[in-house]
Amino acid sequence: MGDMDSYGEVLENNGPKVPSSPEIVDHYVLSTLPEVVERVMSFLPGKALLRAACVCRLWRDCAWRKLKERQRMTWISAVGAVDLDLGGHSLVQAVREELEKVYIIPEMFLYFTDFESLNDHRAHSGPKKAKKKHGLETAASLEKLLPKDCKIVGLSTPGIVVTPGGSASNRPVELEDGESGFALLFPKINGVKIQHFHFKDLKNTVFDESKLIEAGLKNNPDLRVVLIFGYNTWKHGATWFLNQVLNPLNEKSIIIAGGQVECLASFSSQAKTRGRDCVGVVGLALSGSQIQGATILLDQDVCDEKTTDSAMQRLKAANIPEQNSVGLMFACVGRGEQYYKKKNVEADSFRKHFPNVPLFGFFGNGEIGCDRVVSGSFTLRECNAEKDNLLHEYTTVMTIIHFGHAK
Repeated sequence: MGDMDSYGEVLENNGPKVPSSPEIVDHYVLSTLPEVVERVMSFLPGKALLRAACVCRLWRDCAWRKLKERQRMTWISAVGAVDLDLGGHSLVQAVREELEKVYIIPEMFLYFTDFESLNDHRAHSGPKKAKKKHGLETAASLEKLLPKDCKIVGLSTPGIVVTPGGSASNRPVELEDGESGFALLFPKINGVKIQHFHFKDLKNTVFDESKLIEAGLKNNPDLRVVLIFGYNTWKHGATWFLNQVLNPLNEKSIIIAGGQVECLASFSSQAKTRGRDCVGVVGLALSGSQIQGATILLDQDVCDEKTTDSAMQRLKAANIPEQNSVGLMFACVGRGEQYYKKKNVEADSFRKHFPNVPLFGFFGNGEIGCDRVVSGSFTLRECNAEKDNLLHEYTTVMTIIHFGHAK
């Protein structure tokens, strides 16, 4: 009799009777050998790992080690209505399904939906109050699906730029109308700090710059990228407020990119509705020495495929690694198909030069950013001697951000 059979016989003779020797061996392996347990757990999505962590101490320790190793940003996208019978925005349906499959536990959740569907979804003839309520319900539904301590920033825009799920090499699409949305999910990444911020203009008073320090936007030597978005900017005094926030950030040592959206949908679970009717600024501050990035401004002179391709070559020249990177496109509603007389020009140009980087963004009411291309040592080149103009119209801000090597 072999050693394994002898082991089974001893257990049967000296302990509780068990169904079969293979089951004993499986139990022994999965309860005593962490290297085997971790190998099995490497195939489990994040939520399944959390459930496995409740089985025993060994499984808990193995599950948390695997989760800590997973530091790759991921995304969930929705293109078109998914299932009319389920109701709600298609992004809610996509997040509900895909959260069971993603391999990370999100600590930051940045999402965008098209404005028309969020506020007029299947209620085109209903009262304005009901449409607004639907938008709030959609935001609340997304919040309920996420971990309680996950930070959330959600915005609604006139149009969406999205890479369909499944592969980073999928062709990104510019959706200037129709139901669509996307979410960027950030896990805890070693050496990277992501802070969300929210500033509101409640009384048309001078902006308190000390708030920038609290948000990690000032006196922060590790700050690399600021993604910034203004909402309700059609209101009186909005440009003045935006400039108050942006001017202190206008330094050559950081990349600034974003735009002006229709409205704020979510900002964490503590402030679901407060400040929605005032002019405001929200965004993310990305800090950490391993973060790399570059951004270019496609101005009104970039108006055909040839000039778009030339502009994208400048972004490519920054030599930003494509692994664990994301592309962001913030375009004016006046661009897109009606501007180029052809669909998907800018998104296709990005994919040509960055075939393995997913692209996301929106068509909005104004763009925030400027040309800031980096050298190999990640030293930002000066754009000009004076501070850059960061607020634009009829332009596109194209950005790529790298979060460092990740498994």
